[in-house]
Amino acid sequence: MKSTGIRITLAATAAAVGLALVIPGVSGAGARPDAAPARAADPAVLAATAADRAADSGYDALAKGPDESFVRRDVVAGSGGFQYVSYERSHRGLPVLGGDAVVVTDAAGNVRGTASALGRGVRLASITPKVAPAQAAAVARRQLDQVGQATPPRLAVFATPARDRLAYEIVLEGVRANAPSRLHVVVDAVTAAVLDVRDDVRTGTGSGYYNGQVAITTSGSGSSWSMTDNTRPGIRCGGQGGTAYTGTDDAWGNGSGTNLETACVDALYAVQREWDMLSAWLGRNGINGTGGGFPARVGLAEVNAYWNGSYTNFGRNQAGTGQATPIDVVAHEYGHAIFQTTPGGAGSGNENGGLNESTGDIFGALTEAYANNPNDPPDYLVGEEVNLTGSGPIRNMYNPSALGDPNCYSSAIPSTEVHAAAGPNNHWFYLTAVGSAGGGGNPASPTCNGSTVTGIGLQKAGQIYMAALNLKTSAWRYVNVRTATLRAAVNLFGASSAECRTVKAAWDAVSVPAQSGEAQCTTVPGNDFSLSLSPGSGTVQRGSSVTTTVVTATTSGSAQTVNLTASGLPAGVTASFSPASVTSGGSSTLTLTASASAATGAASVTVTGAGGVTHSATYTVTVTSVPSGNDFSVSLSPASATVAAGGSTSATVSTATTSGSAQPVSLSVSGAPTGVTASVSPASVTSGGGATLSIAVAAGTPAGTYPLTVTGAGTSATHTAGFTLTVTGGGGGCGGLPAWSAASPYVPDDVVAHNGRRWKATWWSTGAEPGAPGSWAVWSDQGAC
Repeated sequence: MKSTGIRITLAATAAAVGLALVIPGVSGAGARPDAAPARAADPAVLAATAADRAADSGYDALAKGPDESFVRRDVVAGSGGFQYVSYERSHRGLPVLGGDAVVVTDAAGNVRGTASALGRGVRLASITPKVAPAQAAAVARRQLDQVGQATPPRLAVFATPARDRLAYEIVLEGVRANAPSRLHVVVDAVTAAVLDVRDDVRTGTGSGYYNGQVAITTSGSGSSWSMTDNTRPGIRCGGQGGTAYTGTDDAWGNGSGTNLETACVDALYAVQREWDMLSAWLGRNGINGTGGGFPARVGLAEVNAYWNGSYTNFGRNQAGTGQATPIDVVAHEYGHAIFQTTPGGAGSGNENGGLNESTGDIFGALTEAYANNPNDPPDYLVGEEVNLTGSGPIRNMYNPSALGDPNCYSSAIPSTEVHAAAGPNNHWFYLTAVGSAGGGGNPASPTCNGSTVTGIGLQKAGQIYMAALNLKTSAWRYVNVRTATLRAAVNLFGASSAECRTVKAAWDAVSVPAQSGEAQCTTVPGNDFSLSLSPGSGTVQRGSSVTTTVVTATTSGSAQTVNLTASGLPAGVTASFSPASVTSGGSSTLTLTASASAATGAASVTVTGAGGVTHSATYTVTVTSVPSGNDFSVSLSPASATVAAGGSTSATVSTATTSGSAQPVSLSVSGAPTGVTASVSPASVTSGGGATLSIAVAAGTPAGTYPLTVTGAGTSATHTAGFTLTVTGGGGGCGGLPAWSAASPYVPDDVVAHNGRRWKATWWSTGAEPGAPGSWAVWSDQGAC
């Protein structure tokens, strides 16, 4: 018999829960002796606060140019109390494809590492396209054999290590090479050339149907049951139409390899074990990291199984005698979902695709071990129950070359077919978990350099790899995985740990070379610090100076001396620190002085702190000429805000007389998108006076980042100040979301693509017909609309 899941939802108001921020260097002086003890700060809030400070400061890998900002997307918890905060880069209001970044913080809110797909500022002369959106769409559509639907072209910056281009991104759904496809196409907005193609659909092959008599979580009561797991949101299984199988009792399948209900038993059992393993072993909340999952479909009339960005789909073996739903095949496909929903998304290119495939294999091995089902004992073979041609497993993790895949990394990997390109990463994981000598029923594994590697155990290897995935960026290649796993090993187990040494030895053993700046394994605990700037930007007139505070903190080990320097200064600008060196935990004042002939314009100045390790941060300085006659300035505080759809915010508009006499200034705001109301009050001031920018966001406003401009028009000049509004939640049918209709009968928990985002449909009340008032609500992956 199967178990039936029951979901209990606990709700708490913000007032009931309460949040507190702990700011380093600020004590609780002034609290009443009888005051109630302060509640512990929410770990996600601590992480976001520290990570935002690092992003604003351009810390280490988050280096940015004067026209750029980072927009926070997610805060995801990992094992060991670490939090992973992901960001997207914006350049002059445009999203930067390949500009994503991640900040990892510890339980105390200290920054413990950064990762960036770019690691520098964007260099782009113009954001005016020469190619029309319709032309870009036509170019993109030619990449599919059949196009079912397509998103409107989105103007963006396409960034690579070599150069940056203005481009359009279009997402297509249809068929390519007789297979389903959800294709991201990037088209050059100047030349109309195709710059990048990435398919969300990740395919693999497998079959099998025996897990024996198992318990699965379903839902229902009496004579009405469904293969829907309400305790794990988003998890259900059914046929090709996407609707979960139903029945009059809670007994499912007949054990036959051709019975699709039996295939759903196998699929649900496997993904439920994977979900539990993620929580118990790796500290991840659900498949997507935020408590959600994705449906499974069975009955695909192909010798295949795949993940398409929204659900998994499972076919059959070549003989048609068994479905492709053994534990490791199901966990592999959901491993693609984990890869896509960790920072950096699915990425592109064969090498990245090989890492994606290997990630599926790794989660297959982890899930088999966690389930420990005697009908499918844990091992490091992939799809060993599959019998497509009578040749057994399709991949071998302890010796990939036994099935024709490379054991060792080489320059050929970027052009190697993705399933074969998984070989070195699979080999590294086995060496890390088990070791080269094998043991515990596992075979010995050859190394590429003839070395001996001592394993640390499957769970620890999984924790390190999961933490590395939480540091992933869209530019991930093998060298980035080495860097991320070493950082994860140091964070989780310490620089002097055996775990760190094994991770490094295993990478050496599969020929992935050491990288500059990677975390080091030491014989004693390491000392480290962080560095940030407050504020992160400023304006200085020729002949004047501007200051910022350099703040350091000891993040591990003991305090150390940090020597401060500045580079990237514009011509005619000099820098001085007071003091020039600090003990980590201390601060210094950086003064930038512009000569009378200093080069005008904005520039990024890199502030570097060198101790036992080296860290840097970025300061944007704008040099202006000395005005003549009457003039004024306009500024905003704050210059950005994140608002949930249905909410509001405000900012102070400040004006100042910068030369000559004060003058009347008319204030206005432009750039507000549909659904956003913005106004300035009062609408006119005398320079030196202030006003308030008020912004109201309607409930249906699509989530996104919108640049607004406040303009001050005086009698002698006109000046502007920018405000970046980030809207979360929201979107169209609750104003622009995919609404129910006869043509699109979404069922509960369906995840659909719309307006370039993914949305989940959820019943609002039971008993109502779909489409009827109050019958359902639509939630996005960023929150409720």
